[in-house]
Amino acid sequence: MALLEVNHITKSYGKNKVLDDVTFNIEKGKIVGLLGPNGSGKTTLIKLINDLLKEDRGTIKIDGLNKGVETKKIVSYLPDKNYLNQNMTVLELLNYFKDFYEDFRINKAKELINKLHLDLNQELKTMSKGTKEKVQLILVMSRKAKLYILDEPIGGIDPAARDYIIDTILTNFNDDASLLISTHLISDLEKVLDEVIFLKNGKVVRTGSTDNIRKETNKSINDLFREEFKC
Repeated sequence: MALLEVNHITKSYGKNKVLDDVTFNIEKGKIVGLLGPNGSGKTTLIKLINDLLKEDRGTIKIDGLNKGVETKKIVSYLPDKNYLNQNMTVLELLNYFKDFYEDFRINKAKELINKLHLDLNQELKTMSKGTKEKVQLILVMSRKAKLYILDEPIGGIDPAARDYIIDTILTNFNDDASLLISTHLISDLEKVLDEVIFLKNGKVVRTGSTDNIRKETNKSINDLFREEFKC
């Protein structure tokens, strides 16, 4: 049984069809790239998986469960925008996550925070954009979830911060879990992806193992992406 099953999902806003019959599965233990340009439907799809939106047609199951209260307990989600209370300190955020999520590993989070040399009493609003992104990622990756979903985790930050974020993702990812990463910055993430899903104008136009795709096409995922989306 697949960990994530997305079956014939369609979503429209008025006359604008954002997702059109999207179907794919993700097995346990995989790092999967949800790849597409801005406006391709990636964030809408991620919000549907997280039960933040309601699809028009189709079904989504996570670990055999219909999405809802129970699936939110096993999914750790990093949205594309910072949603944390800017007036809270790092320690307050850690305690908030500990109270809210049964699977939050506060000692793991403190260890990662210490590596950044951050003061636990520092308020989020005093930090740079890159540091805020790192703190939010630490909170998400410190949960012992079954499915991690990261929406554009390396967008809009400097290369050094990108390297830190990628390393944090890889070193804190549970082997028996899966990770879905949405991005349009393929070159930075290609080396860590087991599988890819290309999303174009709300449709899945390519999906499969990165190794198989590279062998079949004799091209990198980044080159295929640029060819498919003319960028």
